[in-house]
Amino acid sequence: MAPKRPKGAGAFPKAVESPAPNRPDPDALYAALDLGTNSCRMLIAQPKGSGFHVVDSFSKSVQLGAGLERTGRLSRSSMARTIQALRICQQKIKRNKVHRMRLVATEACRRAKNAREFIRDVRRETGLTLEIIQPEEEARLAVISCAPLVSTRSEQLLVVDIGGGSTELVWIDLTSVPRRDRPSAIMRLHAGFHPPESPFPAAKVVDWISVPLGVATLRDQFNDVEDDSARFALMSWFFEEQLADFAPYSSPLGRDRFQIVGTSGTVTTVAASHLGLKRYDRTKVDGLRMTSEQIDKVIRGYLDLGPQGRRRDPRIGEDRHALIMSGSAILQALLRCWPTDRLSVADRGLREGLLYAQMSADGVLEDGPF
Repeated sequence: MAPKRPKGAGAFPKAVESPAPNRPDPDALYAALDLGTNSCRMLIAQPKGSGFHVVDSFSKSVQLGAGLERTGRLSRSSMARTIQALRICQQKIKRNKVHRMRLVATEACRRAKNAREFIRDVRRETGLTLEIIQPEEEARLAVISCAPLVSTRSEQLLVVDIGGGSTELVWIDLTSVPRRDRPSAIMRLHAGFHPPESPFPAAKVVDWISVPLGVATLRDQFNDVEDDSARFALMSWFFEEQLADFAPYSSPLGRDRFQIVGTSGTVTTVAASHLGLKRYDRTKVDGLRMTSEQIDKVIRGYLDLGPQGRRRDPRIGEDRHALIMSGSAILQALLRCWPTDRLSVADRGLREGLLYAQMSADGVLEDGPF
């Protein structure tokens, strides 16, 4: 289970492969669907200034990758659950009269032997055409979604997207970009990690990696370990081992010049627990900065709760109680490896990146060019 790396400049796919009208309608609605190993999530949005306004959304835990680690195939029950969720997405797309959309599948469909058969079934049952994207594009889309959260003080940036089946890490050097231009320079990476020459300041991608371990696949690796604390420690150690070849940093910069932006259900759940929220509030979580001490305190609290206590915790919930510890193990390993004691929490990810990329390609965003 070796991490995946690009094979060269020619390996990078185009940002968007959907036809655009000659004169895009600035009021048109766009859809972005992310079908992962654990969840099916969709946003429908309208361009607004340099961003967008969400009109409708959908999110459901479908556990598409259940049993994949053992069999190498998507099970009939998981495919049926997922198709049922996709029917709801199709109804929302139709109701909102959306014509510009990108519907993507990630690690579970990349790995499953019967993924093509599943995609044909989805098309037949729902009319939706899913596209399996490669790890580099998944990482790139997560990066551009987090651009608004990049501090103008940051000179070295690590964007981490913890998914159900894989974790993408992208290390970006911003030292040659003027402070005020750093978020825009990140956004311009929608054209590729190694875009062509441009008159605008460029963010340099030092290294990136896709580790085929996410909250679901890492949990499945250690399902046979009964002791809760021992399982957590083993998961964190095992994930850290996968980062051995990720390019090491070597810089005299102070810790405040390094930034980690984390995007995933794990990161947002940890943030909600830290804030003591009784009900999840995106406005309080997105953009929150947490110290490693605060994160460790939350994780120790999860371990103290035990499996049953985590199941009853309203911030974790029934759907995520079995996954929060594997996600926390990944998060803790990353904080050990990266030279900063702070994490920026992003309640955004692949869906937002898909929307930004589509709208940018169509030229309907202001404050460009991106």
